[in-house]
Amino acid sequence: MSLLLERLGIKHPIFLAPMAGVSTPELAAEVSNQGGLGSLGLGANTVETARTQILKTQELTEQPFQVNFFCHQSVELEPIASQAWIDFLRPHFEQYHAEPPTQLHCIYPSFLDNDDYLNVVLETRPKAVSFHFGIPHPHQIQALKDAGILTMVSATNLAEARAIEAAGIDIIIAQGTEAGGHRGIFNELFDSAIRTVDLVQLLVEHCQCPIIAAGGIMNGAQSQQMLNLGASAVQLGTAFVQCKSSNANDAYRHALFHEQITQISASISGRPARGLLGHWHTQVDLPNRPAVAAYPYAYDLGKQLHAAASQQGDHGFGAFWAGSNVSQIRELEARDLINQLLVEMQQANY
Repeated sequence: MSLLLERLGIKHPIFLAPMAGVSTPELAAEVSNQGGLGSLGLGANTVETARTQILKTQELTEQPFQVNFFCHQSVELEPIASQAWIDFLRPHFEQYHAEPPTQLHCIYPSFLDNDDYLNVVLETRPKAVSFHFGIPHPHQIQALKDAGILTMVSATNLAEARAIEAAGIDIIIAQGTEAGGHRGIFNELFDSAIRTVDLVQLLVEHCQCPIIAAGGIMNGAQSQQMLNLGASAVQLGTAFVQCKSSNANDAYRHALFHEQITQISASISGRPARGLLGHWHTQVDLPNRPAVAAYPYAYDLGKQLHAAASQQGDHGFGAFWAGSNVSQIRELEARDLINQLLVEMQQANY
């Protein structure tokens, strides 16, 4: 057993990606009970619902799991830019006989805004907590360390990884460009767009922290490749979305098996994210598109447009996050998927 698995108290180097809106206590517990590291994506939760989900997961498993929060830099709403974005999407609302909102709201607070989420973590004591879009404040990191809770942060390039390590974080999640969902970029001058296989090798060479490979991993052969390159574990998201215990709706599940081209867009939420090709990519990401409203204000508008369209039976504005290898998805429950991954990992070593 590797040192990281021993520290986490898990049997297998398989992490469930913490997918906000899709993860559930049931799915997290199933992965943890099977020897992997289950997860809860709590960035979209209120403090109270985050606490409830953690406690529910602890009822379903005695095994370790991680919880995840967003560490974006909160910004004030910029009225002119947000109004331009509302006006640009207005024809799409009207197509579904709906009116866009007159005001956009900050629907997702950041872990950095205050210590409310930190206090929930300290109260409930999950084994690990991970962060996306940035690094917690020094006093938050110290509080988690003092509580014996392991910390993880996503990096999309070497500069971010070095910042994560310098902050005293325990584990780096190497998020390659193939990953579904939001890019964890916080070195925001550009997106390095590094493939997972290359990013893992880069970070293993230059960092001392354990590296978790994330992005485009769907089977055991791909998992074993990452481990052979020096990753301490792999993190899979898209492969688990189809599990019955996930919170994905029927339209999302159907699209995973039938609409298997992905593309990165910032139009849905205000931050770049990879999802199944839909109306956002073909009707909104046009050459004359104005600047997208800031995250998460744009997401407020995007969710309302999806709600209006889906009421008319059109799910093309859904945020159906998926990695670039989604065509390799298999219909397996979490327990069976982990067992299959382990068999394939063993076979890949022969």
